[in-house]
Amino acid sequence: MADEILIRVANQNDAAGILACLATAFAPYRNAYPSEAFDDTTLTPATIHERLASMQVYVATTKSGEIAGTIACSVHDKEEGHIRGMAVHPDWQGCSVAEQLLHTVEHRLRASGCKRISLDTTAPLQRAIRFYERNGFHPSGKVTGFFGMPLYEYVKLVKHE
Repeated sequence: MADEILIRVANQNDAAGILACLATAFAPYRNAYPSEAFDDTTLTPATIHERLASMQVYVATTKSGEIAGTIACSVHDKEEGHIRGMAVHPDWQGCSVAEQLLHTVEHRLRASGCKRISLDTTAPLQRAIRFYERNGFHPSGKVTGFFGMPLYEYVKLVKHE
């Protein structure tokens, strides 16, 4: 199934598909999040356009054009990149879509000169945390507040060839 996926930069026409992907992927965690945190994670029709304007957003699309996954990244300074908004539609979980998305943004951030990549996650997302750890991320020890719940930072040092 992975050969049926194309990773590309998202555009404004992808907004509805990205929102649907985020909502479906995070639906099982809805009750674990305060409503403001859930809306910030899954975005809204208003905030999706802000994300598309402020970050490099990628989508994993099927041959039929459906969005199977999404991820966003940005360069915070010349040495640190940040990942946000990763989600894979449940029908495509376990099919290497997450790996393809993560490798795409890591490559982009490495090419931008980043030496460190960070992402934030919450305790309910244990499967995602295991995925990030398998892919070289580790907890930094930094914990911030996220609409009343703890937000844990994970980091990965980037190797330049």
